[in-house]
Amino acid sequence: MTTKLETLPAPDKNTAGAGKPTNHRKPAKRRESRGTLAFSRAARTRALVKHAILILAGGLMIYPLLWMVVSSLRANELIFREPGLWLNSLEMSNYTDGWSALTHPFGHYMLNSAIVVIGSILGNLISCSMAAYAFARLQFTGKKLFFGIMLLTIMLPFHVVIVPQYILFSQIGWVNTFWPLIVPKLLATDAFFVFLMVQFIRGIPKDLDEAARIDGAGHPRIFLRVILPLMVPALATTTIFTFIWTWNDFFGALIYLTDPDMFTVPVALRAFVDSQSATSWGSLFAMSIVSLLPVFLVFLFGQRFLIKGIATTGIK
Repeated sequence: MTTKLETLPAPDKNTAGAGKPTNHRKPAKRRESRGTLAFSRAARTRALVKHAILILAGGLMIYPLLWMVVSSLRANELIFREPGLWLNSLEMSNYTDGWSALTHPFGHYMLNSAIVVIGSILGNLISCSMAAYAFARLQFTGKKLFFGIMLLTIMLPFHVVIVPQYILFSQIGWVNTFWPLIVPKLLATDAFFVFLMVQFIRGIPKDLDEAARIDGAGHPRIFLRVILPLMVPALATTTIFTFIWTWNDFFGALIYLTDPDMFTVPVALRAFVDSQSATSWGSLFAMSIVSLLPVFLVFLFGQRFLIKGIATTGIK
């Protein structure tokens, strides 16, 4: 007897798991989406907390300035009696009285400060750029030694050299003039700006110098035609810093300027404070706001040059 083996049909892939539940990983996706949502909520919470802390810190730092602005609009007897920022009335007379409270109108002292600032800016731009080009491009004996000495002067306090400088300027008859505040800038005495420009020039490819030298240019022409036009960010940074530091300089002007006609803005503001009679605080705060406006405008319009100049000189 012969038997025929009947081959069973192979199970169909489509029907093999018909009786079993299919797993499309929907729970996993749900868990993943829930985890992502929780992470995004946590990140959003951390960002909100961080911004709240920054806003609070910024408010604490800007509060004295806001208080000075509000105090300039209050009556003199209410300035220290009401420390808040709420104004019940505007006292605009503080600005008119403060403008003409001293020997000259306050614009006269702002003009004096402008003369010193312009002279200092021109001196730093000319002398510091030339000194920086020498340190960055020229080769001479003792270059590293002189560069190190120049960097050491950054750590030298101004008060250490004020006495010999005063004796020198007194002997040549420059006391009570603007020359002691301007002439040192023409001698590259601000080592910070020299270092800043040296770092910037080192970032300029030397191939440009060699190409100009092939065309017959010497160092003066390379400096004026090649290097100087590329140094605009560093020059702008030097201009902004020199303006702010010179405009706010009180100690130097107080030492060298004794005639009220020669007072700069910081020394003129000091004249509002009288230790014997009543001090006109409202006028003082009003003129302080007026003196801050040039600094604010310079920083506002030169901020992008300031950031670019610092970012491209390796000072981070």
